[in-house]
Amino acid sequence: MTVNEYNQAVDEYSDRLYRFVLKSIKDTHKAEDIVQDSYEKLWKNVDNVNAEKVKSYLFTTAYHTMIDRIRKEKNAVYAEDISLREDGHENNYSDLSEILKEAVDRLPQVQRMVVLLRDYEGYNYQEIGELTNLSTSQVKVYIYRARVFLKKYIGSIEAVA
Repeated sequence: MTVNEYNQAVDEYSDRLYRFVLKSIKDTHKAEDIVQDSYEKLWKNVDNVNAEKVKSYLFTTAYHTMIDRIRKEKNAVYAEDISLREDGHENNYSDLSEILKEAVDRLPQVQRMVVLLRDYEGYNYQEIGELTNLSTSQVKVYIYRARVFLKKYIGSIEAVA
C-alpha cells in the first residue's frame, strides 16, 4: 500500500468508521481515539495491507480495539439485564428514527455490532463474520435476535405513528 492509497483510505472510510464506532460506544472522544488507533495500526502495518482490503482491515481493527476497550471498562450489556416493555414502545414519540436509535442502543454489544454492520454499513453475513471473528451462522443468529428484540421494543408501526 502506498502513501497515496493510505491517504485515500483516510478520505474514504474515516467518517463511516467513526459513525460505526460512535453508534456502538456513544462517546465521541473514545470513538475518535479508536478511529485514530485504527489508522495508526494501519500505518504501522502499511506494507502488509493490500489496498483493496483496507476497508475490511480498518473495520476489523476498529471493532477489535473497541471490544478491548469495552472489556477493560467492563461496560458490557447483557441480554438478561434488558427489560422489554410488554406493550411495545410508549406512544409519546413521533419520530421513528429516535425510537429506533433508542432501541438499537438497548441491544447487547455483539448484536448491536452485527446489526450496524449489516443494516447501516451494508456488509454481508460472511464479511461480518470475518470482521468479528464469528461464524456466518452466529452472525445470522445475532442479527435475528436483534431484529426480534427491535420488533418487540418498537411494537407495531401503527402504535408509533
